[in-house]
Amino acid sequence: MNSAKLPDGGVLYDETEEDEDDGLPLDAEPARMLAIDWSEALKNESGLKGADLIAEFVKHLPNAPGVYRMFNEAGDVMYVGKARSLKKRVGNYAQGRVHSNRLSRMVRETTHMEFVTTRTETEALLLEANLIKRLRPRFNVLLRDDKSFPYILITGDHRAPAIFKHRGARARKGDYFGPFASASAVGRTINSLQRAFLLRTCTDSVFETRTRPCLLYQIKRCSAPCTHEISDEGYAALVQEAKDFLSGKSQNVKAAIAAQMQEASEDLDFERAAIYRDRLAALSHVQSHQGINPAGVEEADVFAIHHEGGLTCIQVFFFRTGQNWGNRAYFPKADPQMSGAEVLNAFLAQFYDDKPVPRQILLSQQVEEQELLAMAFCEKAGHRVTISVPQRGEKRDLVDHVLANAREAHGRKLAETSSQARLLKGLAETFGLPYVPRRIEIYDNSHIMGTNAVGGMVVAGPEGFVKNQYRKFNIRSTDITPGDDFGMMREVMTRRFSRLLKEEGIPDRTQARTDEADSPFPAWPDVILIDGGQGQMTAVRAILDELGVRDVVTAIGVAKGVDRDAGRERFFTDGRSDFSLPPRDPVLYFVQRMRDEAHRFAIGSHRARRKKEMVRNPLDEIAGIGPGRKRKLLQHFGTAKAVSRAGLNDLMSVEGISEAVAKQIYHHFHENRSG
Repeated sequence: MNSAKLPDGGVLYDETEEDEDDGLPLDAEPARMLAIDWSEALKNESGLKGADLIAEFVKHLPNAPGVYRMFNEAGDVMYVGKARSLKKRVGNYAQGRVHSNRLSRMVRETTHMEFVTTRTETEALLLEANLIKRLRPRFNVLLRDDKSFPYILITGDHRAPAIFKHRGARARKGDYFGPFASASAVGRTINSLQRAFLLRTCTDSVFETRTRPCLLYQIKRCSAPCTHEISDEGYAALVQEAKDFLSGKSQNVKAAIAAQMQEASEDLDFERAAIYRDRLAALSHVQSHQGINPAGVEEADVFAIHHEGGLTCIQVFFFRTGQNWGNRAYFPKADPQMSGAEVLNAFLAQFYDDKPVPRQILLSQQVEEQELLAMAFCEKAGHRVTISVPQRGEKRDLVDHVLANAREAHGRKLAETSSQARLLKGLAETFGLPYVPRRIEIYDNSHIMGTNAVGGMVVAGPEGFVKNQYRKFNIRSTDITPGDDFGMMREVMTRRFSRLLKEEGIPDRTQARTDEADSPFPAWPDVILIDGGQGQMTAVRAILDELGVRDVVTAIGVAKGVDRDAGRERFFTDGRSDFSLPPRDPVLYFVQRMRDEAHRFAIGSHRARRKKEMVRNPLDEIAGIGPGRKRKLLQHFGTAKAVSRAGLNDLMSVEGISEAVAKQIYHHFHENRSG
């Protein structure tokens, strides 16, 4: 590592692949990191922090573009920012040039900073977006609910390409079409494309083992290339038609199919004509589910923002190949004092951090760094990207349509949030809590006769269910009697709170809860709801006592009523006798909804585990037996059970199975035998 001493103990060094623990992407070259590690005398003995400490950093900063990170006393990253000139931008903090009380507080809490210089401001913009998404600093605009978008994949590594829903890295060879706004939109489209182009949706392993056409061929949803019901050339033509349709040539594809239908009809081949008729109907069905399809928008993302009442909604519509592939509403976390343009500017950089950039981006209003964003996206995408705010015509109408959707989604979210706040306040009053809870954890177990037992934890907060905080617990203990719900709950509680203590420590509940809107979502629950009565609560209290956290969280048991009727639940909590709530009490409905969500999640986790156990292949447990060898073994012997009974010579007769591998397989199934 190349380094050079700076005044007062600072160090300037190049970021290399050896620096794996600095939290920065290793492909950020030619970025250079200014890690100004001030001496302990400066950090501790002088006691500098806030603007005074920042002023000391400014003395050694270059007049160059880069990214800076601000840390608090606990070592948490509070803010990530970028600058055309690090010296000037950070100097503004030292001189108190901030625009809100929130940023003033951030400056006061700063005890350390780190800097990365870049060649250009566009590189700084891309690096800033990457760091914000990974570090999620408290004072930045944060893009929430940012799961990846689904795509349609037509594979390109098989003689008979398949069509699949795809999410994640594009590791497999093939053609990807998207993004689609939701998995359901992809599912509907694939179902229609199956009827239109008769493409297979089976896995390659299933394809290789077919000896006769499956049900999809019988119901005219697949052309059965697996058993050569269609020639390879004929299937390739269907695949090309599907690609053309998804690439925006839908009119040409429909015209060609219509011509084939007409030709079959003239030849009096009405059965073949009916097949073409059904394919045309399927293509029309795809387009009918795509809503608005403006002729002048071939490839674009359209963003509209509505910013009111301390809540921001950004609506995004996706257009590819002239087709509308859905929309999604986002509610980024941002300072209420920020303008809509500022929020949208920060949102765009983060949104495209891990997504392909279209050639055109349409906005409902101007953003400050519009040209810089366009340059950065061009650099990232490798093609020209334009960002514009349409003023008239079809594109303006389209933006207005997206803006109307943003207003409607904003109104719905605002109503839900205010309703949730009232319910949380009512919960606090009903159960005598010292404050309105910000985090509620609800637990439930699911199993069948004690098998595949799973504990589920769902989380609720001021904005409803927080699904990225859900957790499942596969019951591991061998000491628990099958079906012992109390024992399962003890294991779940022990694992959950032991980990919390290890990672977070015991929270200080004596401090006043201030600035909750700005603070991150808490790791510790204020309330835990247990699906069970006095027996479950006894088990939970014993664990909380043992770990010393009984006074930290409020545990509430929810027992089903007489005849398990909803509305007649009994509640168990410390300090009072068990009680019921009036049948029409909103808090009762609220608790029921949370309990039902925990029940749904636990059952879903149990079913997933049970399904995995049912389809697990014994060959999966043998080290060194990958998909290729497993396929060869199954093709040769037929079943895993037959493989388990095979002798060494039989195993060695399989292509790709050496003597060493054959012995490994044989000994796996014959542990008590030599030989």
